[in-house]
Amino acid sequence: MSFSIGIVGLPNVGKSTLFKALTKKQVPAENFPFCTIDPNIGIVEVPDERLLKLTQISKSEKTIPTAIEFVDIAGLVKGAHKGEGLGNKFLSHIREVDAIAHVVRDFENSNIQHVENSVDAKRDKEIILLELIMADLATVEKRLKDAHSQAKGGDKIAIKAVSALEKIKAQLDSEHMASDANLSDEEKFAIRDLQLLTQKPILTVVNVAEEDANREPKNENEIIISAKIESELAELSDEDARAMLKDLGMNQSGLDKLITASYRLLNLITFLTSGPQESRAWTVENGSTAPQAAGKIHTDFEKGFIRAEVIGYDDFVKYNGELGAKEAGKMNLEGKEYIMQDGDICHFLHN
Repeated sequence: MSFSIGIVGLPNVGKSTLFKALTKKQVPAENFPFCTIDPNIGIVEVPDERLLKLTQISKSEKTIPTAIEFVDIAGLVKGAHKGEGLGNKFLSHIREVDAIAHVVRDFENSNIQHVENSVDAKRDKEIILLELIMADLATVEKRLKDAHSQAKGGDKIAIKAVSALEKIKAQLDSEHMASDANLSDEEKFAIRDLQLLTQKPILTVVNVAEEDANREPKNENEIIISAKIESELAELSDEDARAMLKDLGMNQSGLDKLITASYRLLNLITFLTSGPQESRAWTVENGSTAPQAAGKIHTDFEKGFIRAEVIGYDDFVKYNGELGAKEAGKMNLEGKEYIMQDGDICHFLHN
């Protein structure tokens, strides 16, 4: 399972520079608004040192990490929903992402134009949030008309959809997020395909000057990144990048911060498989059962699930692989009710 993060923000806050650094993919990042017009999409491997260790122990021919997709769209401006700048039509590009990374600028640089002519991260955050709200409001109002028509005919799902949409519209009208609407499970089901932007988890990425890169975030849904540092790290080998991070007093790159925060935001964990052919990482939602995890490998594995052979990562390493862990009694046989844990190394038995 790969998951996707949509990157939004005002022009010239560092979105495309960050995207370029994260994906090592060349995208336009010149110093003027609306440079990015079509969405840029990049797939990034998720670094996991555990996977490299498993490859060594199992002498695997291949190492396959899980992946994250970043979608970078054109910079929005204040009034985009009214047609200012290029409008907000590009928001449609991130309707299907799992979460949103909102990049705000918090550094001074007279050589980099700010579309609002001053640096104010709080103001910029509010501008973008309002544009997301207004985009959702247009979507909700359009759907509400259709739902009202269907509800008149007695359609039970349409009746629940009307209830859900009216609750959401009330929140959006008050400039609150759609996620603030208190919906029942039936109401959520009725609008499950709506893909509202303000129902998605939102991570604030504060782009700071190099000297502020170690600044503490204000809350768990904020991360501090220096896009300039990240762009420099992207040009280095892994060994040189680690050395640079150490010199800067940083124990994580911006990419690692973003991935860690995204996993937490989306409530995800990683399980692993390992053998002579390959060592591989897989992503599932926290709370997934063993059959659901097996289904990430192949849908037939979930349908025909019998049991799972599970070894914890620490035990796998301590006893030098599957055989040693099994001989030490550290392999557990788990059934359909088993809840997966981060770092589980699994072999699924199925019909």
